[in-house]
Amino acid sequence: MPLRLVAFSIAIVLSFGTLRAQRNPPPHPDLQGTWNGGTMTPLERPPEFKNKTLFTAEEAAEYVRTAPERLKSRLPTDDDRLMQVDVDDTYVEREAMPFDRMRTSLIVEPSNGMLPPLLPAAQARLAARPKRSFDDPEVLGLAERCLLGNFGIGGSMASPPMVPSPVFPGVYQIVQTDAYVLISAEWVHDARVIRMNSSHASPAVRNWLGDSIGYWDGGTLVVDTTSFRREVHNLNSGERLHVVERFTRVDARTLRYRVTVDDPDTWATPWTAEWSFKSTEARVFPVECHEGNYAVENFLRGARAEEARRIH
Repeated sequence: MPLRLVAFSIAIVLSFGTLRAQRNPPPHPDLQGTWNGGTMTPLERPPEFKNKTLFTAEEAAEYVRTAPERLKSRLPTDDDRLMQVDVDDTYVEREAMPFDRMRTSLIVEPSNGMLPPLLPAAQARLAARPKRSFDDPEVLGLAERCLLGNFGIGGSMASPPMVPSPVFPGVYQIVQTDAYVLISAEWVHDARVIRMNSSHASPAVRNWLGDSIGYWDGGTLVVDTTSFRREVHNLNSGERLHVVERFTRVDARTLRYRVTVDDPDTWATPWTAEWSFKSTEARVFPVECHEGNYAVENFLRGARAEEARRIH
């Protein structure tokens, strides 16, 4: 066969291969798996680091050492501080909550690493909120009522923005299809279903985890969430909370999570935070919620005290 004919045949084969590749583009990145979004990096930059974007190794170690007392100081009552003794390193898996690149805040915009100022309407809304009372379950926190799994931040760990807990690693499972992406949080096994390439439901329909729709921007999953219930108040937000998340697979073991939060009834400007989710082999355990059953804690403490007496 003449060389020119051979070359022509090869060119035809290659061109057909290119056309097939264009008709069948590679699938979207696979985000499925179990991910740990926990980190010791705080959402807001601590006041003592207001002019620093990074911890030194010594500062990071001290920040970890003082974490238990710092967490206790944020509890609402003296009774809570007496009861909540399980925030030290005996119980908290801080080894599974590394600093994110040694940064002093997860917030990247504004550049000071702080939430924007609360608007006067938001301050008035917070002041009018009923005080927490065990005599009235309607004013207890959503976690105490077993409605959502949160840690005093208002919403669920599965609802955006998925702010890390200062107490537990944020373990998530992601399941992905062409039509839906599901994000399930270990804490109280809340599950958020994201409808792909869809439109938002009527704003009259309000959901505990918001109404999430998603689409692909190249290799990044973009999730747009609105229509939260009034009671959720993520980080003191209102009903017009609007959250846009971006999930980008950096490598085989890392997802980059970037979230922009806008609420014209709460903050003077939108704000953005970002951090890494790491692939984990940790098993996801069910969280069994027994509303108001504080006696279980006393049973366990009594059993541990009895064991200690037997050992000594």
